[in-house]
Amino acid sequence: MRMALTVPIRDVPLVDVPAIVRRAESAGYDSIWSEESTNYDGFSPLVVAAQHTERMRLATGIVNVYTRGPALLAQSAAALADLSGGRFILGLGASSNVIVEQWNRIPFERPLTKVRETVEILRAVLAGERGPGGFRLSQVPPPVPIVLAALRERMLRLAGEIADGAFANFLPLSGAPRVVDAFGAPEKELACRFFSIDGPEDEALAAAKRIFVAYATVPVYTEFFCWLGFGEELDPVVGAWTAGDRKRAVELAPDRLVREIFLLGPVEAQRERLAAFAEAGIDTAVLLPFCPPDRLAATIDAFGA
Repeated sequence: MRMALTVPIRDVPLVDVPAIVRRAESAGYDSIWSEESTNYDGFSPLVVAAQHTERMRLATGIVNVYTRGPALLAQSAAALADLSGGRFILGLGASSNVIVEQWNRIPFERPLTKVRETVEILRAVLAGERGPGGFRLSQVPPPVPIVLAALRERMLRLAGEIADGAFANFLPLSGAPRVVDAFGAPEKELACRFFSIDGPEDEALAAAKRIFVAYATVPVYTEFFCWLGFGEELDPVVGAWTAGDRKRAVELAPDRLVREIFLLGPVEAQRERLAAFAEAGIDTAVLLPFCPPDRLAATIDAFGA
């Protein structure tokens, strides 16, 4: 399994990213993947990382196909591919109704079609062809692989069909075989983000449950967990959340499911869990560490090659 690191990292300012990515590269990490939710945008941290690394791949993990048009996505991808010397990967996804519709006031409609159409346009434009409306890049970038964020069967199959890989998130170990099977492209990369939480296991579990509930109650993730067979366990959580009882929703978060998703406990145990995901078919583990800033360097080293 290839190890990768998420940027930005909570409580770590962008100005400190150079030291972090250099550390990851020295520790043998394969790649850096950005995340775009409530922190910085998905491209800026990779611009910083491109200037302070030599070997690692740099991927958006992910930016969505609604809040940027195809021309702007192509321009941003071309800039990073150029800056990084061809190490850039464009990770795309539909995101969720929360980010797209509630936060950005853009209708969240026909996500599968939107993703397919965007990839088709980007393939052409990044190869130097004209896109809709006549847009053409004035300078053709190095080749840009495209990876699709995918949770359930239809998007996973689309990733296997038109993309160079797929990117999973919040994946329970028992659900990995179903995701791998739905992806159906063993020759392509299947990456997954993993939340590693530092500290005593009881405290780490409590933190994991809070994170889990914030995601699991978003419709696309609720549907994902139901597809994996966890609907009965999740119904009370969603019910409490919808009723406005956030505290009760966290209390009802199923320990078994949370433990299957998150990396908890000593680093040795977390590495063993990642090995089990590798056995199940995950190629790249994209680590998102939750630890005090003064422990970040040691955490990066502990998961290194």
